[in-house]
Amino acid sequence: MARFDRSDWAKFILRAAIAGNMLFHGVHKLHAGIPGIEKLLVSRGLPEFLSHGVYVGEVLAPTLMLLGVFTRPASAVFAFNMGIAVGLAHPDALFALGKHGEWQLELQSLYFFGAIVIAIIGGGKISLKRDRWN
Repeated sequence: MARFDRSDWAKFILRAAIAGNMLFHGVHKLHAGIPGIEKLLVSRGLPEFLSHGVYVGEVLAPTLMLLGVFTRPASAVFAFNMGIAVGLAHPDALFALGKHGEWQLELQSLYFFGAIVIAIIGGGKISLKRDRWN
């Protein structure tokens, strides 16, 4: 039986929190579609087909992270997706505060930096696949 130490459990909890919460966004987009993202990209002069990248960043990458399969590259893709999302949908919020004094990009920054941390530390032993990519 495999023995997991506290750092393995911490890595699993971090993966579950970051990836698991983002999956709600991705599953919603699978059901509701992405017309808003398509319009946003077109309004910025980008091709509409790039909108399908949201499925990679909000469904595929978080699923891989959650399962602990190709965790490091999946986390890097996830972080890239968050950077693009902020750049396209929230550029004015970069230095803005909300009604209660919070940074308007509070949630996006938690996703972004959480994914960066996971890409650096890896997925740990509580994973389906344990190799150099995890």
